Amino acid sequence: MGNYILAIVAVYLGVILFISYLSGRKNSTNEAFFLANRSTPWYIVAIGMLGDSISGVTFVSVPGMVRDFDMTYMQLVFGFFVGYIVVAYVLLPLYYRLNLVSIYTYLEQRFGYCSYKTGASFFILSKIVGAAAKLYLVILILQSLVFDQMGIPFTVTAVAVVFVIWVYTFRNGMGTIIWTDVLQTVSLLVALGLIIWQVASHINIGWADVMETVRQSGHSRIFVFDDWHSRQNFFKQFLSGVFIVIVMTGLDQNMMQKNLTCRNLKEARKNMLTYGFGFIPMNFLFLTLGILLLTFASRSGITLPAASDNILPMLASKYLGTPVLLCFTVGVVAAAFSNADSALTSLTTSFCVDILGMGHNVEKAKHTRTFVHSAICAVFILVILFINGMQQTNVLNTIYVAVSYTYGPLLGLFSFGLFCNRSVKDRLVPYICILAPLLSYILEWGLKTALNYQVGYEILLFNGAVTFAGLWLIRTADYYKALR
Repeated sequence: MGNYILAIVAVYLGVILFISYLSGRKNSTNEAFFLANRSTPWYIVAIGMLGDSISGVTFVSVPGMVRDFDMTYMQLVFGFFVGYIVVAYVLLPLYYRLNLVSIYTYLEQRFGYCSYKTGASFFILSKIVGAAAKLYLVILILQSLVFDQMGIPFTVTAVAVVFVIWVYTFRNGMGTIIWTDVLQTVSLLVALGLIIWQVASHINIGWADVMETVRQSGHSRIFVFDDWHSRQNFFKQFLSGVFIVIVMTGLDQNMMQKNLTCRNLKEARKNMLTYGFGFIPMNFLFLTLGILLLTFASRSGITLPAASDNILPMLASKYLGTPVLLCFTVGVVAAAFSNADSALTSLTTSFCVDILGMGHNVEKAKHTRTFVHSAICAVFILVILFINGMQQTNVLNTIYVAVSYTYGPLLGLFSFGLFCNRSVKDRLVPYICILAPLLSYILEWGLKTALNYQVGYEILLFNGAVTFAGLWLIRTADYYKALR
């Protein structure tokens, strides 16, 4: 079985490398690497962003979380769509009007040098940890399915996977990723559909009966209105979903860099709304798969693993047969590569433009960009190896919690810049942005200790509000015309 999986992965990677060759053989400039020459059709970007947003972690974690949280994840997804509308009509016009390469250069124009470097640094920290965590889970799955039996250490697997991503992204970056993401999105959608079909066949139901099985399941609950202490409360989940998208898409160089490859604002907005709407049925299918897996395990008398992230991998590898295992492998590899390759490219862009100050003279430093891209790959490997030494039962939940702390300052910075017309004491901004997450953690601990209140992703809102309040306290008497 391991040989079949290895062969499928090899063929898949061969196709990606071929696409990379075709897209980069005539144009490997920094403009192509950073923004694909701003010439990508909006629908191509929309298809690719679906795969980027799913990631290998979603492929594994969302079906598994049904056991513990039912289908309440959909409350977060509904909030996501509202967040996409906000990004499309508030942030995208700003970015296109300023003709940005890195979205964080807005902070320099609005507040100053220290604010600019602080915002970019928070993005780099958060994206490295988040993207490495997502890639780690897929590497771990491949390791357990294939490479453990071959006697290959986890470290070698991690290095090999990151090296492959480097190979097909280092020449043309976003110019390649826009097109490989289309392949990866189609692959994961086909894999998801085939897995649902196969699992339904194992429990002897047809496509017409799948929704009835979901409806009758004890895990079909979507909305929670009656428990304010629960992290699954609708208002907590919905509002958290809105702001998670605002920060993880609208304030994220990775996602915005893809939007900025569109020809103009109108097409970028079409991309954002189409992709945001498509996210709803896609996640519903993942949750549907989760219910089918629980139904199959219950009818077969299978004891499920304690970690929810292990439910789908275990059932796919031991009980559901070769077709499901092969589809599962294609799905998680496609989703993981779609997320990791664009993360590496956006991190390279942010570090080159924001930290090294390459600015618009990007063609004069192509060799610097290549070196930075390779260095970030090395950092990725180190973070993956570090995560491997930690034990997590649900990586997706861990990523969202981390985002709530690291993106909170970005939410506060951009909100203040867009909706207040005061300047601030720029040199004090880094202290405000560091203090806000610390105060948020103290609040979370205090509410749990004193009131037994479980703080969820809404800590992001408090984090952003503290940053906003801090900026208000260090405002100056000078007025600034907001760049909206």
